[in-house]
Amino acid sequence: MGAAGIIAEYNPLHLGHRYQMERTRALLGEKTPIVCVMSGNFVQRGAFAIVRKHVRAEAAVCAGADLVLELPLPWALASAERFARGGVRVLQAAGVVSHLSFGSESGDAPLLMELARGLLHPDFPPLLRQELRSGDSFPRARQRALEQLLGTRAHRLEQPNDLLGVEYCKALVQLAPQIEPLAILRTGAWHDGEAVGGIASASAIRALLEDGKEADRYMTPDMARLYREELAAGRAPVNLAASERAVLARLRTMEEADWALYDEGAEGLYHRFYDAAISCATVEELLRTVKTKRYPMARLRRMLLRAYLGLRDLPEEIPYLRVLAAGPRGRELLARMRRCAELPVLTKPADVRCLSPEANRVFALEARAADLYALAYPSLCQAAGGSEWTTGPHIQTP
Repeated sequence: MGAAGIIAEYNPLHLGHRYQMERTRALLGEKTPIVCVMSGNFVQRGAFAIVRKHVRAEAAVCAGADLVLELPLPWALASAERFARGGVRVLQAAGVVSHLSFGSESGDAPLLMELARGLLHPDFPPLLRQELRSGDSFPRARQRALEQLLGTRAHRLEQPNDLLGVEYCKALVQLAPQIEPLAILRTGAWHDGEAVGGIASASAIRALLEDGKEADRYMTPDMARLYREELAAGRAPVNLAASERAVLARLRTMEEADWALYDEGAEGLYHRFYDAAISCATVEELLRTVKTKRYPMARLRRMLLRAYLGLRDLPEEIPYLRVLAAGPRGRELLARMRRCAELPVLTKPADVRCLSPEANRVFALEARAADLYALAYPSLCQAAGGSEWTTGPHIQTP
C-alpha cells in the first residue's frame, strides 16, 4: 500500500490538521500510512516556530501521522515554490508515497493541476515579465499573466491554500508525476481568522499562546499537553521578539555586499536592507522601511532571517531524509525506505558525518540555526547549544 504524503509546518498542530489526516484516510482507506514532511525550527512565512520541531513532530505522530521527515532549512525558509519543491522531493525520494494530500479552498485537484501546467507553459514567462514591468507585486502579476492563458480560472491563485496547492502540483509535474494530488476541502478557519466550527487557524492560536492565553481547545490534546510541558520548562513560546537585539546586532555588522548574497531575485532589495539595518531601532521598523508594494512582507521576513542565520548559497538538492518522529507503522515504512529510498535515511545525527560534504554543510546550517533558535527561549537556562547533534527522533511504541 502506498502512503499518503502531507507537507506541513504544524505551527502548532491543530484540529484542522488532524481533520486533514482523518479525511485523507477516509478517501484512501483507513489503513493508509501517512508520511509528513515538516518544517523545522523556522517556517516559510519568515518566522521562528512557536515550539521546537521535535515537539511538533511528536504531536503529529500522536495525532495520526506514521512518520515525520524534516524539510531542511534551505527549503523551509524559502518561497512557496521552493518550499513545495523541497517537500515533494522528500516525499518522492522516500520511495513509499503514492498520494500528496493538501488543504484546499476549492477541493478541486484537477483544476489546481491545470493551473500548475499553465504556470509551466512556455508562453507564461514572457507574460509574467510583461506584468511585472507594470510595477505590480509578484503574486498579482503572476495571476494577471495566468489569466491571459486560462481566464477566470486563474482567480484560484487568490486563495492561500489553493495557491500552495498549485505549487505542489507544479512540483509533482516536474519531480514526481507518479504521485497523485489529493485536495482536501478545508473546513473552519484553517488558514486565518477567528475560529469557525471549532477550528482556529494556526496564526490565531499562536496569537493566543504568545499572549499567554489558553488555546487547548483548538489544538490536538497531545499538542496542548506537549506545549504546556515546553511552557513550564521555559522553552515556549518562541518568537523573533525574544532575539530582536541579537538579530539587529547581526544585521548592523553586515556590509552592503553581504546583503547582496541574500537577495534571491537580484533586484537591488539588498540596498534597502543595508540602509534600514543601520538606521532602524526595531525589526518591525526595519521591515516597514524596506517594504514596497512590489515585495510581500513574508519575502522580506525570510530575507531578514536568512541573513541572521547565515543561510546563503542555497543548495540545489535535498541531501538526506532526516527522521524527526515515527510510530509503529512508521518504523515499518523506515524499513522499506532503507531498501528503496533514493536518498540516505538519517535517524542518528552523528551518522551525517558518513555522508557527502554537501550533506554535512546542510546539517551544519541546521545545527547553527537550532543554536540561534534556542537563544529565543523564554528561559536562557534552556538555551545551551548543540541540541541538533544530541536530539534523536521520537519513536512511539505500540
